[in-house]
Amino acid sequence: MNAAPADQIRLLDVQALDVRLSQLAHKRKSLPEHTEIESLTADLAQLRDLLVASQTEESDTAREQTKAEQDVDQVRQRAVRDQQRLDSGAITSPKDLESLQREIASLAKRQGDLEDVVLEVMERRESAQERVTELTARVSAVQAKVDDATERRDVATRALDEETASVTKEREIVAGSVPADLLKLYDRLRAQSGGVGAARLYQRRCEGCRLELNITEVNDVKAASPDTVLRCENCHRILVRTAESGL
Repeated sequence: MNAAPADQIRLLDVQALDVRLSQLAHKRKSLPEHTEIESLTADLAQLRDLLVASQTEESDTAREQTKAEQDVDQVRQRAVRDQQRLDSGAITSPKDLESLQREIASLAKRQGDLEDVVLEVMERRESAQERVTELTARVSAVQAKVDDATERRDVATRALDEETASVTKEREIVAGSVPADLLKLYDRLRAQSGGVGAARLYQRRCEGCRLELNITEVNDVKAASPDTVLRCENCHRILVRTAESGL
């Protein structure tokens, strides 16, 4: 294949722009905010699960407390009624009086036991409420960090996307000035060779594979017409000659 030396040199400009586009894509993919957001999001999910569990526990203990307080109230009301019957003097039978007094004493003990249950439930509920408050604050704090990291990521992404769009446009302009057959060969080699399809020959060294040409290869390059599109014998990329090729 033949191409004007100027077209071959422009191919190096295309290569430089493609390298820059690859760097921008890698940088966009490797933004530290991605890892930060992923880690924070995992922490947030775990905290939310704990918060839901604590909220459920608080709700359960609230119902348990209500039930225990209702039990206490029922026993208390019954004890009041029994005491009123006892105080009224309507019961005159010694046996019935003794039975009623025993029931009042039993209700008093029962009320005391139930009030202990209420206190124990209240303590568990208070603990659950404190846990809910703590976890709610932690969820809010981590969410704020996620929001901050997301904003920083989005700002960085927008800047990289803008630069990518600019470089892409420049690449289209430069590539448009390169002969189609030469550009096609370059694109094919670039796809096969890790993103580098053309390399400069600098001081008898291919900048694609970083290997120095042997004397035979140097002589072949010297003998080739300036329009000849050369290929590196080692990496097979397009080898572009410049004033600094050392020939």
